[in-house]
Amino acid sequence: MKTIKLNLSSPEKSHLKKEGVKISELSNYAIDELSALLDVSDERAKSIGAHMVFQSLPSIGPKFAQDLIDMGYFNLEQLKYKDGAELLNEHERFTSYQTDPCVEDQFRLVVHYANHPGVTKQWWDFTAERKAFRAKHGYPADRPGR
Repeated sequence: MKTIKLNLSSPEKSHLKKEGVKISELSNYAIDELSALLDVSDERAKSIGAHMVFQSLPSIGPKFAQDLIDMGYFNLEQLKYKDGAELLNEHERFTSYQTDPCVEDQFRLVVHYANHPGVTKQWWDFTAERKAFRAKHGYPADRPGR
């Protein structure tokens, strides 16, 4: 099983210890239960839950999970009908800078997983698809600079 990295505060860790709950068990809790268990807002609990969901996917780490959360995505259902290329464009508009092309491969991966749970693909399985798409369609004219 993949190790999920959560940036929990000292008080959040203390609450877990007090309740005898391991970090690896947090995925068993609903958002409202996480909120009560950790004594955090529902928004914070939603963010922690999203980290667990996104990082459970192969080749998705805490930074990319946080990028998705910052963009307003908290679960795979929200990404089910999205397009990986458009998500990269959205991400670059959100951050106001160009990102590594491989990030688009990660967006394509999460969309694929949202539509095909349980598959075993990695981000690099989407590189050829991305390259073919960008060779044909390019990037938006208003793409931010580096």
